[in-house]
Formats: sequence, structure tokens, C-alpha cells
Amino acid sequence: MTYAVHSLPGAQPVADTSTTQAHALGTRVKATDPTYGEGEFIYLLGVASTVVGSMVTWDATTHQTALSPDTAGIGSSFAIAMSANVAAQYGWYQIAGLAVVKKTNVAWEPQKAVYQSATTGRVMDTVASGKQVAGARSANLATVVTSTSTIILQINHPHNTGVII
Repeated sequence: MTYAVHSLPGAQPVADTSTTQAHALGTRVKATDPTYGEGEFIYLLGVASTVVGSMVTWDATTHQTALSPDTAGIGSSFAIAMSANVAAQYGWYQIAGLAVVKKTNVAWEPQKAVYQSATTGRVMDTVASGKQVAGARSANLATVVTSTSTIILQINHPHNTGVII
């Protein structure tokens, strides 16, 4: 993914992580990629064990991330790591557009809903009460094989509503 930021001259590249804060935390930009088109990104503080494609939660006041937990009804906003942005580092996280996301080792059928996985930082397509990620849906047109570790999702400010049914 080679997203180019056009709206913020001198911006830290989307796929880079930095030990020095280059922008105000919470800064949002739009960027384009030749394969995935336009996406929206937010500048956040990393957490240990983050890899490219990790799904994280993020705190709106501190802008600190955490790998998406296996917790139903958490009522959090989600974002997708664009770099291996670990603890005490700064980087971009995708919040809208086509996103390449780490998934559990299951085959995904086309156009499925997305759920938090028991494997932190990953998603699954298995229905789980209180774990649906609203604002996210698989974008694949054919079944994605079990051995593939990522899935392309169409996301629009993904979040968990906090409602358990």
C-alpha cells in the first residue's frame, strides 16, 4: 500500500512509524493508493505488538491505541494500523476506505459482517453477540481462503456499539 497524503504538506508517510511526534495526535487526513483508492487516516500513539493490519481501539482524549480485545460490548472506536507502530511511537491508522486487516484463520465468504476475534488485533466473520464491528464489512467478491492472513474490509469509522443482544 502506497498511500499518498495530499492535504498535509510534509506529512509523515502513511506506512511509516516514528519515535518523534510529527503531527498533533488526532490529526485526520485523506490519502490515495493506486490499488485501494481514497482512505481516511488518523494520527495516533502506538501500542506494543502492533503489526501492519492490526485492528486497534483508540481513546478519543489521549489518542492511545490498544489491540482490539476479545470483549463484548466495549463501545469503542476501531482503526487499522498502517505500520508496525509499537509503544511510544506515532503513526497513521485507517478509519475509512478499503483497508487490509489481519483476520483469524478462517475462510471468509463474500460481503460478510465483521466481528472482534478472540485473537487480539484481528477480526473474524463468526457471529458473536456484542462483538460486531459496525461500519465494517468484507469487500471480497469471492471466498477468501483459510490460509490467507488478511481480508480487505470496506470501513467507515468502525466501532462497537456496546450493545449485547
